[in-house]
Amino acid sequence: MGSLRGGEGRNEDGVKVGLPALEVALAFPQATPASLFPPAVSDYYQLDDLLTDEEKALRKKVRAISEKEIAPIMTEYWEKAEFPFHAIPKLATLGLAGSTTKGYGCPGLSLTASAVSIAEVARVDASCSTFILVHSSLAMSTIALCGSEAQKQKYLPSLAQFKTVGCWALTEPDYGSDASSLKTSATKVPGGWQLDGQKRWIGNSTFADVLVILARNADTKQLNGFIVKKGAPGLRATKIQNKIGLRMVQNGDILLNKVFVPEEDRLTGINSFQDISKVLAMSRIMVAWQPIGISMGVYDMCHRYLKERKQFGAPLAAFQINQEKLVRMLGNIQAMLLVGWRLCKLYESGKMTPGHASLGKAWTSSKSREVVSLGRELLGGNGILADFLVAKAFCDLEPIYSYEGTYDINSLVTGREITGIASFKPAAVAKSRL
Repeated sequence: MGSLRGGEGRNEDGVKVGLPALEVALAFPQATPASLFPPAVSDYYQLDDLLTDEEKALRKKVRAISEKEIAPIMTEYWEKAEFPFHAIPKLATLGLAGSTTKGYGCPGLSLTASAVSIAEVARVDASCSTFILVHSSLAMSTIALCGSEAQKQKYLPSLAQFKTVGCWALTEPDYGSDASSLKTSATKVPGGWQLDGQKRWIGNSTFADVLVILARNADTKQLNGFIVKKGAPGLRATKIQNKIGLRMVQNGDILLNKVFVPEEDRLTGINSFQDISKVLAMSRIMVAWQPIGISMGVYDMCHRYLKERKQFGAPLAAFQINQEKLVRMLGNIQAMLLVGWRLCKLYESGKMTPGHASLGKAWTSSKSREVVSLGRELLGGNGILADFLVAKAFCDLEPIYSYEGTYDINSLVTGREITGIASFKPAAVAKSRL
């Protein structure tokens, strides 16, 4: 028997064996798919009152644009594992690139406004929120906090408008959680530097115009930072295939083979791993808000779905066990919102510690796991379809649970802070006396 041809519904002999899938609204008219996003109903404790008028206005704007522009296309591009490049101008209108940076065309937002806004994007689509975070909270923030005045003026204005896109490369094949031990080398040569090595899991890297590369100085053995431009000789970025989460994000492997970087593109403010800690501290807060946004979207979807979908002659919302699960989800979200908000206020007041940021990221991603799992249960069979958001959110949360510090590593950062004892490396095995 002949094999099927993808999308045609026929075999090699031309015999029709099937028809294209129905539109989900026709195939399952009992519930509205996520392409028409549900109303926001997760702020049960009215925590919006904690925001300023400006923060509320930005949140409303980001929510409206995300629901109108991203919701209708996200399932298609997530399924294809492609990024919707045509949506970048729409994402630019959010006004989030550069976040807290003032000047250079950046919005100069409060950290709270930035965090709440990234949650609103994640509520609709986690991939788009990650795209913005990599571009803004990592690449742009590194240039803003660690770059020279000339570098800020040269790179930030176009990045702020998404005329150019940035990525940030720290992780390597051999160094994930142990990122400070990276091996990519930077060797001084006439007029600049030569970079050699490999990076992995770098979001936006396959199409980024500006690549912030972290490498080890061959002489000082300390960490240095460099701005590498797209198309530089010896630079190669290839897409990582077969991901189950954040499928729209184009994570890549970067190979650096004698890549020359002029002296003017070395980030003078990075001379040790500690120098990028200020970047990681802020970005970790932003990442802590992604699970909050994802959970909000899942709750909103389940809330609408349970009232629309009927079984045994009644809406699913009428059954006690479903109400209990919905309330458990809602309670988690209220707690997550309070932790996220307090984390922002600690940062803005200069009181936040690395342990604070790590606990926030670890805890919100852990609680979000419970929320999306409950949502998957509530939607039954439709809980495995990306069309109804929950399956997609279930998968998208998994990489977030691991990146910017896994749950375990972030727990150990906080553990070190509260005990004064570092426990990252396993104890040395005693030599046998046999």
